[in-house]
Amino acid sequence: MKRHRSIALAVATAAVLTGLVGCGALDKAMDCVKTADAIATSVDKLQQAVSTASNDPTQIEEALNDINTEMGNLKNTTDNADLSKAVDDLTKGVETVRTAVKNGDATPDIKPITDAATEIGKVCTPG
Repeated sequence: MKRHRSIALAVATAAVLTGLVGCGALDKAMDCVKTADAIATSVDKLQQAVSTASNDPTQIEEALNDINTEMGNLKNTTDNADLSKAVDDLTKGVETVRTAVKNGDATPDIKPITDAATEIGKVCTPG
């Protein structure tokens, strides 16, 4: 019984200290995870838009805009070098696809975008 009380006290103390000291870091980590998930959703939409571009080419542009919005949110969540590189890679990929679409390519190569989004997911996933 005494051992359980000690463990409970230690856990409670750790939780309080984390709340006092690491709240900002925890909030940033959670924002990173949420934003990475939003980027993954936007990339899925982009993949669908590219596969059905002949039906509605504006969907590609909308998906690219969604990715840009989420990247803007993500840049504010961390100063992690790996994440910054992945965001830069994603930005370059989005611009390359945007240019290709503007030049008439209805099925642009989105692999650089999917690769960078995967890397963002890895960097933002705790553990």
